[in-house]
Amino acid sequence: MKDPQPVSPFTNETIWRVDTVSADVRHVFEYDDLDEFVKGHPSKVHVLPRSMESTGAVVYQGSLYFQRHKSRILVRYDLKNEVIAVQKELPDAGYHGQFPYSWGGYTDIDLAVDEIGLWVIYSTENAKGAIVLSKLDPETLEISQTWKTDIHKQSVANSFMICGSLYTISSYSSPEATVNFIYRTSTGSSAPLKIRFENRYRYNSMVDYNPTEKKIMAWDNFNMVAYNIRLSKM
Repeated sequence: MKDPQPVSPFTNETIWRVDTVSADVRHVFEYDDLDEFVKGHPSKVHVLPRSMESTGAVVYQGSLYFQRHKSRILVRYDLKNEVIAVQKELPDAGYHGQFPYSWGGYTDIDLAVDEIGLWVIYSTENAKGAIVLSKLDPETLEISQTWKTDIHKQSVANSFMICGSLYTISSYSSPEATVNFIYRTSTGSSAPLKIRFENRYRYNSMVDYNPTEKKIMAWDNFNMVAYNIRLSKM
C-alpha cells in the first residue's frame, strides 16, 4: 500500500505491507521507499492492538484503515502516533465469509480510496448479496452516503474505485480476466464493460487504485503488481 495523500513524516514513496495469511494478523511493515521494499528492509514494524481481517485495508492521510477480525467494525489506526484513533461499526455489513469476493478470503468488507475520498465496499442481508457502497468520513468513519448496486458481490473477483465510480474484475485467476462492470455513483446506474485485466501470477487477492500515481496496485500470488492506466472523460 501507498498513501495517496501522505502526512509527515511519511511521503509518496513510503510503502506499507501486510501479510494477511493467518488468523491473527497484526504486523504492518513500513518501508521508506521501493528500493527498501524490494530488499526486504522495513524501517519499522507496527504491531496493531487489534488483528485485521483479510485484504481490504488501505492507507490514507496518515492512517491505516482496516476491518477488525471477525467483526463488522472498521478501524482507523494513526500510523505516526501508533494508536487506534477511531473504531466504528459498519451497520448490517456481512462479515467473515457472508459476502466475500469470488476468491473467498473473508473479503466481505473492502476499503478503497480514489480522487473523491474514502469508500467501503460490502453487502448486507437486505441487499441479498449485491454490492453496497458507502462514502466514509476519513476522520470519524461516519457514513455520508450509501448506494446499493445490482452487482452481486460473490460473482466478481475484486473491485476498486476511480473518480466516484466502482469497477469490478471478472476473475482472480484467469490471465484474460476483464474489468467487467462499472457502477457510477453520480447516476446510480451500472453498465457492463470489457477491459482486459491480466492476472499475471494467477491468484489476485488485493486490488486498489492509487489516485496520485494513477495506478492500480495488486497483490497477485505473493507478487506486488502495478498496472499503469490511462483515464479519459466520458
